Amino acid sequence: MTLLLIVLIQKQHTVQGNTSTPGLPAMSQIPMPALSSSGFSLTKEHFLVAVPVAVVAAVGGFLVSHYLSGRGCKKGQVNTCISKDSPKVVHSFDMEDIGTKAVYCRCWKSKKFPFCDGAHAKHNDETGDNVGPLIIKKKDA
Repeated sequence: MTLLLIVLIQKQHTVQGNTSTPGLPAMSQIPMPALSSSGFSLTKEHFLVAVPVAVVAAVGGFLVSHYLSGRGCKKGQVNTCISKDSPKVVHSFDMEDIGTKAVYCRCWKSKKFPFCDGAHAKHNDETGDNVGPLIIKKKDA
């Protein structure tokens, strides 16, 4: 803004035949920094400072992003031990064989899988999850 004001004042005085502004140095007298042909130069000292700073910034960014991504839901295997040699764990039951009620595990932690043994309670306490069993009852006729 100041430079623009100086340029405008100089143009006004130049138009009026005045080549200098009272109280302000002429534009040719203002020292300008010398720039290399590309406009940017990096000395060895600058490089030795810039590289460690860049490395620290990159490592810091990685650690922060890693920390923040670990705070959300973690994707992983639900089934950690049941029929791992099988490509898919499937259990099928006939409704007639169930009796009046069947309780099935949905947390994959039961020692009696596919039936629930209450292992989800410990799982929920440890993980903050809220999983429970699947309960199937026959309707009274």
